[in-house]
Amino acid sequence: MPKLLLTLIALTITISARAQSPDTAIIKKSQLKTITDEEYTALLNGTDLYHMSLAAELNHYPSPVKALKYKKEINLTTEQEAKLKPIVKELRRKILEMGLIVIRNERTLDSIFKYNRVDNGSLIYYANRYGLYQGELRNTILQSCLVTKSILTQQQVRKIESIEKR
Repeated sequence: MPKLLLTLIALTITISARAQSPDTAIIKKSQLKTITDEEYTALLNGTDLYHMSLAAELNHYPSPVKALKYKKEINLTTEQEAKLKPIVKELRRKILEMGLIVIRNERTLDSIFKYNRVDNGSLIYYANRYGLYQGELRNTILQSCLVTKSILTQQQVRKIESIEKR
């Protein structure tokens, strides 16, 4: 009987956790042969697969998303929260925008090869565009960390790092 009860509790917890999972946990089928399903889903959902914020975060420049996530733990003031919310909103918008642009660029690269319309100039253009888009995205992410550090106190930055165990 105790084993059955434990099994039922574990099953209930598992079902509850899955029911509360965000839509980002659902992997979408990539429409492109050059992008995996996981990459495609991340680009559409604005997930950072490449940990582009690490250069900032590992050097005491916290993510605004994490600052808001831990607002109670770090005692974020109303004023700080009001400054961080538009930063997070713009960051999210830019990440989603860049994901769609990267997908479009990949689709174009695939198409010019598929239909034998590739030439040196177009290849250089679209290949370089990919790097430009990733650079723009990374800059946006790192800029948001730079601004976040100026909004938070040193104690709040340290508290986020201790929560994240860095």
